[in-house]
Amino acid sequence: MFVLFEEDGAFRAGTVLADNDATLQVETTHGKRVKLKRANLLLEFREPAPAALLARAEADAEQLDTEFLWEVCGEAEFGFTEFAAEYHGRPATPVEAASVLLRLHSAPIWFHRKGRGRFRKAPPEILQAALAGLEKKRQQAIAIEQMRAQLVEGRMPPELASLMPQALYRPDRNRLEIKALEAACVDAGLSAPRLLLKCGALKSSYEFHYNRFLFEHFPEGTHFPPFEIERTADALPRAEVAAFSIDDASTTEIDDAFSVTPREGGGWRIGIHIAAPALGMSRGSVLDAIARRRLSTVYMPGSKITMLPDEVVETFTLAEGRDCPAVSLYLDLTPGLAIVGEESRVELVPIVANLRHHDIEPIFNDDTVMQGIPDFRWKTELMLLWDLANILEAGRGKAGDNEDRIDYGFSVDWAQENGDGPGHVTISQRKRGSPMDKLVSELMIYANMTWGKLLDQAGVPGIYRVQGGGKVRMSTAAAPHEGLGVDCYAWSSSPLRRYVDMANQWQIVSVLQERDPAFAPRSPDLMAAIRDFELTYAAYAEFQRHMERYWCLRWLRQRGGGEIEALVLRENVVRLAPIPLVFKVPSMPLQVPGARVRLEIGHTDLLDVEVEARYVATLSEPDPSAWREGGFAAA
Repeated sequence: MFVLFEEDGAFRAGTVLADNDATLQVETTHGKRVKLKRANLLLEFREPAPAALLARAEADAEQLDTEFLWEVCGEAEFGFTEFAAEYHGRPATPVEAASVLLRLHSAPIWFHRKGRGRFRKAPPEILQAALAGLEKKRQQAIAIEQMRAQLVEGRMPPELASLMPQALYRPDRNRLEIKALEAACVDAGLSAPRLLLKCGALKSSYEFHYNRFLFEHFPEGTHFPPFEIERTADALPRAEVAAFSIDDASTTEIDDAFSVTPREGGGWRIGIHIAAPALGMSRGSVLDAIARRRLSTVYMPGSKITMLPDEVVETFTLAEGRDCPAVSLYLDLTPGLAIVGEESRVELVPIVANLRHHDIEPIFNDDTVMQGIPDFRWKTELMLLWDLANILEAGRGKAGDNEDRIDYGFSVDWAQENGDGPGHVTISQRKRGSPMDKLVSELMIYANMTWGKLLDQAGVPGIYRVQGGGKVRMSTAAAPHEGLGVDCYAWSSSPLRRYVDMANQWQIVSVLQERDPAFAPRSPDLMAAIRDFELTYAAYAEFQRHMERYWCLRWLRQRGGGEIEALVLRENVVRLAPIPLVFKVPSMPLQVPGARVRLEIGHTDLLDVEVEARYVATLSEPDPSAWREGGFAAA
């Protein structure tokens, strides 16, 4: 005796070894012995053999027309053996009954299962909906295959092009276009960015990195909504000074300038003048909303995304030849440069010059300040401010902090293009702590400290940078900044570029003009601005570091590979000597930090922003003078 039964969703046939009335001992066609309840049997038969039954039934089932079966069966629930007999007009053979069972079971859309070996035809409306769904899936499969084939061939399907950049940076894997892209990536053996670059959806590796940043932080684009600049500076008094700024050539948001005026009876009156965009917008205005949303200017090699619209920047930047609204801090100095008086004012400041680093640094640098600066228009003013900066730095107990550090400047010529895309990068070095750097930074520190104290004494909340125990945080309460050596430090000197400086400027102006502050004590809006600024500012800084690393790899490609010198930072981590690129060299034997080695540059990946290099030789051991307390200075 043979039986047909269902096990784990599949139909099996076997030989009965023992019949115990309620249960059977059965050996399947694969030699497996199972114990079955008689109630679970679907069919008992004597011929053909179990293996032959399944083989013949599967072949015969393929010949049965599912639609015809659905049409001829009744509306009531039925068993497969009864339906097989009705279909053939006579008692069905085991093979015929089994073939009907297999066909009914394989068409769940047409026939709904109602129990073991029992079915019911699907209602017409349900069947039509299910068939429509099947057809839709079939058409989707065809569309996926067509798009996949186009991508593999290096052509961009229009359907996928309309989804950029979501398809690249935040793909919805339920969409057909993304399924096609993923399938094509598998077939081509490429990641999605590399395949889209090959298809022309990405013009260059630079576009991949830049567009990802825009997608995450500027989903609505970098354009500005309509706005109006408030005119509140027309009635300001005009300062009797001749102010000048010091910035690099690419700076358009000129926030700060200085003036040096002789005092009657001897000494000097030093002016620190900060651009005052807060006078052109009120709290809650459209411009405030714009700045609040962006929170900072975004910097990257070769470009930037400003916090404020160009028209606002042009109106309030401290450009030469104009009287510019500013918040000024005046320091009254004795001939010996002792500070004997301070005054803060809101006024119009005549800007007579915008000095640029590349023009001034050749004649105002470490060597010339010691050996004698040649005569030029701003010699007296710069030397006086330099002497004052040294006094202020010593007063903070921080003299000579950055003398061994190197800053790197990135310049991108977008008019040049090569196989890696538009842009030819130049990376320059300059020693941090130069006279120009120290002059500007010390006067900015003093202004930020002074205005922080002004707000604190007036009981007006501000945004302070606080450092204690090595940790830096932002607070609305004045507290020491141990790293700078000051009692309090409120960012106030870059209101064109940072929202916290703008917020502090509103508060400072309210104190100086004796008006209600924009932010009241314990303002939840001020606390929210601090929280959002810290997160956003960190994200912008990380993007800048990422793009600097990218352009370092572009610089290596422009150079053409080959050997290059590097400085060992720790274990197998190095930094290239000409550029600020840090990476691991697995092939390098253990070196002492500070050693100089020669490497051979290998593969550079502009999408993953990675570089491979091979150790060649050790050039020198560390220079003892490069060490100082706290570790390796150049690291």
